[in-house]
Amino acid sequence: MSERNSMPLPISRSRLDEGDHDLTADLDLAFDGAEDILRTWRRGMRPDPDLTVSEWADQHRKLSSRASAEPGQYRTARTPYLREIMDALSPRHPAQRISFMKAAQVGATEAGNNWIGFVIHHAPGPMLTVLPTVEMAKRTSRGRIDPLIEDSPALKERVQPARSRDAGNSMLSKEFPGGILVLTGANSATGLRSMPARYIFLDEVDAYPASADEEGDPVTLAEARTTTFSHRRKVFMVSTPTIRGLSRIEREFEASDQRRYFVPCPHCSAMQWLRFERLRWDKGRPDTAAYHCEGCEKPIAEHHKTQMLECGEWRATAVSADPHSTGFHLSALYSPLGWKSWQQIARDWLAAQGSEEMLRAARNTLLGETWVESGDAPEWQRLAERREAYAGAQIPAGGLFLTAGVDVQKDRIEIDVWAWGRDRTSWLVDHIVIAGGPDDPACWDKLTALLGRTWVCANGAVMVIGKLAIDTGYEAAAVYAWARAQGFDQVAPVKGLEGFNRATPVSGPTFVDATIGGKRLRRGARLWSVATATFKTETYRYLRLERPSDEDRSLGVLDAPGTVHLPDWIDTEWLKQLVAEQLVTVRNKRGYAHPEWQKMRERNEALDCRVYARAAAWIMGADRWDEATWRRLEAQAGVETRPAPQQAAPTEQTAPAPPKAGTPTTPRRKRRAYTPNFMRD
Repeated sequence: MSERNSMPLPISRSRLDEGDHDLTADLDLAFDGAEDILRTWRRGMRPDPDLTVSEWADQHRKLSSRASAEPGQYRTARTPYLREIMDALSPRHPAQRISFMKAAQVGATEAGNNWIGFVIHHAPGPMLTVLPTVEMAKRTSRGRIDPLIEDSPALKERVQPARSRDAGNSMLSKEFPGGILVLTGANSATGLRSMPARYIFLDEVDAYPASADEEGDPVTLAEARTTTFSHRRKVFMVSTPTIRGLSRIEREFEASDQRRYFVPCPHCSAMQWLRFERLRWDKGRPDTAAYHCEGCEKPIAEHHKTQMLECGEWRATAVSADPHSTGFHLSALYSPLGWKSWQQIARDWLAAQGSEEMLRAARNTLLGETWVESGDAPEWQRLAERREAYAGAQIPAGGLFLTAGVDVQKDRIEIDVWAWGRDRTSWLVDHIVIAGGPDDPACWDKLTALLGRTWVCANGAVMVIGKLAIDTGYEAAAVYAWARAQGFDQVAPVKGLEGFNRATPVSGPTFVDATIGGKRLRRGARLWSVATATFKTETYRYLRLERPSDEDRSLGVLDAPGTVHLPDWIDTEWLKQLVAEQLVTVRNKRGYAHPEWQKMRERNEALDCRVYARAAAWIMGADRWDEATWRRLEAQAGVETRPAPQQAAPTEQTAPAPPKAGTPTTPRRKRRAYTPNFMRD
């Protein structure tokens, strides 16, 4: 043995080696590498610093220029209201369910990302992050999680690069010592039940679908993953709220202790949480917006906000039914200087006036509060007074295409034909009742003949039904068979679903089985799903629109967009059916309130047919047509349009054959739809 190898190396002492606590006294350390082994052992024995999530973020989190408008070291002092929220996510905090109902862009997602970083670094375990869709989960992974890991050295050394072999790092999965981070979408039941999880981060829960692959509520499925971790679990729910009664985040917040961020007045030091009604400005001058203290009524200027936020504190305003549930609410009034100013909030609120859709968005994104849908049914007598004559024409001027809604009953089939113009303006064109019911073949023959029937426009042109939507709630097999026989270009079988979906009120089509001539044909029909509550609410809103007076009409005042025109030949029974339902608030077995459409009288076929006809217009694409498409329809119907923008004179070409009125055409190349052999006639 060489002299180098025979000489014992000097071993540095620590407090573990002092006095009676020397754990290495009886060990033979006369070998190469002893110093390194002891150093590594002592590092492993040393406990991790007892940090909260906010303290960890202030020390280790680096914001990337790819994912933040303020790159560099993360500072909780920039958004002091997030400190307690993040600390509630720390392992030593007793809270197990933390909900955060908030306005847009107040830093909530970054708080969740800080929690992810803390878990990877100091509290490893299985963690599940759920976004509304799988595609959003992928974008979040690329745009937020990857920069979080790459720009924070403490995380980069624990998560191997995706390009390395056996790194355990993929788009939707990040492995680290002692745990794994999985990202998935609320629309994927497989992703929600794939693993047990100690930590769950549910982002934008109000944008989740009602069911994940028709297997149940996504939040419930995700929370079921934490069962085995008992009191050690953490569930963090974040979202901008949507509709009162349907909002998941509102439901969670109301079941919690409902904490509000109280800040002191710079004039009288009165503690208060900021309310929108105390933000005041001179009429027509949002630049004068200032917050008025509820204690001294003095205006508070914007530049005081930084100090107010620093001295603020969260206070519970209710008693939680679950002692381990904590909820927080925050509006855009708390946005730090440089983000959303009080003046900009005032401008956005003024800009939203006059539009129910914009007011809803403003209430959700600015105030962080739910929107209350108005489901009051108009009085049928008022609708009767507003009936009008169409001057001898079946389709008045302005009606550009036709759709039909069909409601199948036991002893009859009811059809309403509606004409549609710009801005969802509509006219009832025809009401047809076919006696016989779905068991009578002659009944289906009459419905088939209706597809080829024409209606006369005000200028003498004729129109056919562009799309017929037929309900499949009764005798679905017969409806599928008839629809397949007619072809799905003109006929759309629909199924009504409960709940609101403003972004996509009609989804599909999905392929369903059909029975043709007694033989079952797999995927033989196409079915569209309709969020009926959305279109019912829209219809009632349009029915309540005020009409211009005769004097206003003489001055050129037009009807409001969405106006529903009813002919003078329609009877009172039909009018009563149109307003037969009411939006009411009901509570389920767990005590949660939600809005629900309920019938106030037995018959409501007119309302159902209206909803189906509206869905048919959506399926045709009317809600997404560009200006050029509307001009082509107006030219076909002979309706006077606004002056078109000046364009260069086209070269002489052979004039194409004029299209039929009410038929949308487009210059774009039409994609050919693939039809499998087993679906072909």
